[in-house]
Amino acid sequence: MAFALRKHDSEFDAQPIADINVTPLVDVMLVLLIVFMVAAPLMTAGVPVDLPKTQAKQLNDQQPPIVVSIDAAGGYFVDKREAGNTDGLLAVLKENSDNNKDRRVHVRADKAVPYGRVAEAMGVINAAGYVKVALVSESAGGKSASSPGR
Repeated sequence: MAFALRKHDSEFDAQPIADINVTPLVDVMLVLLIVFMVAAPLMTAGVPVDLPKTQAKQLNDQQPPIVVSIDAAGGYFVDKREAGNTDGLLAVLKENSDNNKDRRVHVRADKAVPYGRVAEAMGVINAAGYVKVALVSESAGGKSASSPGR
């Protein structure tokens, strides 16, 4: 805050104060920073699933992977699009990959989904010719990590 002090009661200098008060600017910028920090992680995930925690490292790839999600009810989603059963899963997967079998496919499953359902999804994807299939889990630090599947 900018203010001027006088030396004595008899001295009064009526000059305007030319200092800029940056406190409101800093307050607004900090609020915006907090809003963006909270909103950024919400924009990255498609279908909300509760991922299991593992110690796997994150994979680096030039082309973004196709994300197959299995929600707690056992429904299949390709990216954010609902796929229904395994036949629908393959049709939507083929459409999203432009029939490119070298595309990386990440399988995300809620931890409430039985392992057999996840293995079935990975088997169907692998049998369709997609060889780069990986499971996605949450690392101990809270970041998503991929581990190679079949």
